[in-house]
Amino acid sequence: MELFDAINLRQSCRDFLNEDIEKDHIEKIIEAGIMAPSPLNSQPWDFIVITSDKVKEQIFQGAQTCKEKSMEDSGWKWLEKYSVQFLRTTPVIIVVTGDKTKSGVDIYSEEGPLAYQHACAAAIQNMLLASHALGLGSVWFTLFDKKSVKELLQIEENKVPLAMVCLGKPARESAKAPRKPMEKNTVFMD
Repeated sequence: MELFDAINLRQSCRDFLNEDIEKDHIEKIIEAGIMAPSPLNSQPWDFIVITSDKVKEQIFQGAQTCKEKSMEDSGWKWLEKYSVQFLRTTPVIIVVTGDKTKSGVDIYSEEGPLAYQHACAAAIQNMLLASHALGLGSVWFTLFDKKSVKELLQIEENKVPLAMVCLGKPARESAKAPRKPMEKNTVFMD
């Protein structure tokens, strides 16, 4: 698949067929993540591959609780309509964790370490594009409580669960999400 086609055609998928994903596809997707750039080549990511229905159910329950709390805290009514049911049916969930100690020189900055998060985001984008190239649907999911996921998956102290990549064969084609035109969010300085 041509790169710009993959970038332009990839859409988030939240409706998956109940079919297993081949292990070599999962490995190719993780390898794509590993190829992402990172500060000082620190490669601050780890990937936890979940196929267990029991663990997916626990992730769903935690996400549902997080959604309700987020609605209460923010007042965002639109969250009522956002369903997290797909967490129960997605064949694979890859939890991406970042190691705060592998953040590059920003570890000494006033803001603290952030670059490890940026590197993990690059890894996630690579994984989403690789999923699309393999004919799979995927979604970048962040509506979860980091502390409870960390406890559930027994993630080491210095690592943070940053996102989940849900993968599967799409049950239907996803609607194209609108994007702002370039002139709305780009400034050229000559």
